[in-house]
Amino acid sequence: MADCMQEWPEPVVRVQALAESGLSAIPRCYVKPLCDRPVVPAPPPATAAQKKEVPADVSIPVIDLGELLAGGAGLGRVTEAVAAACREWGFFQVVNHGVRPELMRAAREAWRGFFRRPLEEKQRYANSPRTYEGYGSRLGVQKGAVLDWGDYFFLHLAPEAAKSPEKFWPANPGNCKEVSEEYGRSVVRLCEVLMRVLSVSLGLDEAHFQRAFGGAACGATLRANYYPRCPQPDLTLGLSAHSDPGVLTVLLADEHVRGLQVRRGAAGDEWVTVQPVRDAFIVNVGDQIQILSNSMYKSVEHRVIVNAKEERISLALFFNPKGDIPIAPAPELLTAPPLYPPMTFDEYRLYIRKKGAKGKAQIEALKGQAPPEN
Repeated sequence: MADCMQEWPEPVVRVQALAESGLSAIPRCYVKPLCDRPVVPAPPPATAAQKKEVPADVSIPVIDLGELLAGGAGLGRVTEAVAAACREWGFFQVVNHGVRPELMRAAREAWRGFFRRPLEEKQRYANSPRTYEGYGSRLGVQKGAVLDWGDYFFLHLAPEAAKSPEKFWPANPGNCKEVSEEYGRSVVRLCEVLMRVLSVSLGLDEAHFQRAFGGAACGATLRANYYPRCPQPDLTLGLSAHSDPGVLTVLLADEHVRGLQVRRGAAGDEWVTVQPVRDAFIVNVGDQIQILSNSMYKSVEHRVIVNAKEERISLALFFNPKGDIPIAPAPELLTAPPLYPPMTFDEYRLYIRKKGAKGKAQIEALKGQAPPEN
């Protein structure tokens, strides 16, 4: 890892500690530029369309995997639904997905229990930019960056050789490691099913995506997100707008508090606040699928809003390529020159580790850099 990744550029402040201190105004370092705030004051007519939120009755598709997982003839129906969701949204929810609801709730509550532990206990797991494993409160290492209103805990779950060592796992709650590992295995199996569906939806053989991203050596990481109450939620974000760098993200959202917003609209000026379905997962395609599909499927920007009355917790499992495999557009899908040059995931994610969440700046910067086909 580069030298700039060794330590955080400034002392790390825990957002939860700020929220619990009773402050009435957030520190300046959390105040977003006007164009990035979730609520924009009434602007002059020339910029009135700068930010809009889609009406609440517009929502991301919900796809039932029950028939497919039961061995029925559901592949065609599910494939069509996933393909439509990927083209139109880049996001969808899945129900009857094979992960036990009791396990989902147990995992979420285990991490809620961790974030309710005393600060001095949580500080034992403070992370650094070298690996990100452990308890964190910022992503990028740029000094003086505008920060997000949230804390997190990050761990590597798979493959076995890359799993986070015991020292990174919280000792309390006592079931946190066991529950999280079982949860991770179940969600990874779901990702493998979705990879089959995505491959078929693009006219490829079922194993194409899994093979291209590293087979059994694909990685999985878990990020438990904690968004405390915020006295000025109109000025900041729990997580800035970004697309995910990996293959797939499977999110277990808070059952009671909405917060995820998805960018939508021809001009990219609309935000849909996602209403989670009970016992569902929210799935989105990452940048690596956009690259492999040569932009037939696109990763979509999303962000997290916070509120003044309630805390919010979510679990994001990131399914990623093997780090050292060059990822490039699949030749079978090329009807025009490839849009992206080959690049390993290890190389790709360095951008985000340095700069944090920056919309789709990374993948857009790559577009058009691929050498022409012979």
